[in-house]
Amino acid sequence: MTEDLSPTARPDIMVSIRDAFGIDVDGSVPGFSRPGEHVPVVDASYRFDPATTMAILAGFEGNLRVLLQGRHGTGKSSHIEQVAARLNWPCIRLNLDSHVSRIDLIGKDAIVLRDGKQVTEYREGLLPWCYQRPVALVLDEYDAGRPDVMFVIQRVLEAEGKLTILDQNRVIPPNPFFRLFATANTVGLGDVTGLYHGTQQLNQAQLDRWNIIARLDYLEETAEVEVVTSKVPWMAEAGRAQMLMQMVRMANLTRTGFAAGDVSVVMSPRTVISWAQNYRVFGDIDFAFETAFLNRCDEAERPLYGEYYQRVFGREPSGRAPEAWQRVQVPGQEGARGN
Repeated sequence: MTEDLSPTARPDIMVSIRDAFGIDVDGSVPGFSRPGEHVPVVDASYRFDPATTMAILAGFEGNLRVLLQGRHGTGKSSHIEQVAARLNWPCIRLNLDSHVSRIDLIGKDAIVLRDGKQVTEYREGLLPWCYQRPVALVLDEYDAGRPDVMFVIQRVLEAEGKLTILDQNRVIPPNPFFRLFATANTVGLGDVTGLYHGTQQLNQAQLDRWNIIARLDYLEETAEVEVVTSKVPWMAEAGRAQMLMQMVRMANLTRTGFAAGDVSVVMSPRTVISWAQNYRVFGDIDFAFETAFLNRCDEAERPLYGEYYQRVFGREPSGRAPEAWQRVQVPGQEGARGN
């Protein structure tokens, strides 16, 4: 077991909110002086949403259960990870897809070979393993979890709740520095939009056990431009900065159209990044848009997306493949294929 996951490890420094997260707030939160192998890598270009960051920090500082809700691509999971990274707090993510069972979460008996003999041995699941250590456990896609799995989680939503392992007749108290977070695309009432197939209604008694429910939305235009630029730096070069702003405005038009019920697919910041990367590959902004986004849209809605595109770029997407391989040149990559 690594030192950062020792059950006896505890925060040993106080981290300034203003210095670590760029938020104009007096105060500090506990953290670890040294990063371990389970601490996420710091993304120096990450932009913190102040309200969401304060909610997450409250979870770390006060041992509160925090649920982040928002549409895809808003950066819910990465927000928690980047807060943990700056606190040097070990962080483990678990995607609650329909294949995660109660046994996966709690543990099970397994046949192992010991001293040349087969013996039955209990293998601890992820939940009790994390519960006994100073770990921030992030339950991704919380609204997609199976009902039997969700009821296992319900008990640990209480800060002082003990985890009962019936198969072992054990009652496990929580580590004082165990923290629990979750992310969800819906608010637990089911998916009425059709965007998030596989999600389901959540037990309201369980939702009531979350201390903090924060909503994370898409960034303002200038902030989103900075995020995309941090991931695709060459878009900040002369002649492309204005184009990137147009790309972000196009994405915002899809979000406005979705909110009005006109279209059913929205462009997330992740899609804009893919668009920029495809432009780097093909050298054609229209073809990059089609391959990053338009080709996965409903045929009946494509004219609306074409109208949005025309508002921003003054033309509809060409619908044609590039006439030549015109990979955009990036300094230091003159020998890249296709140049």
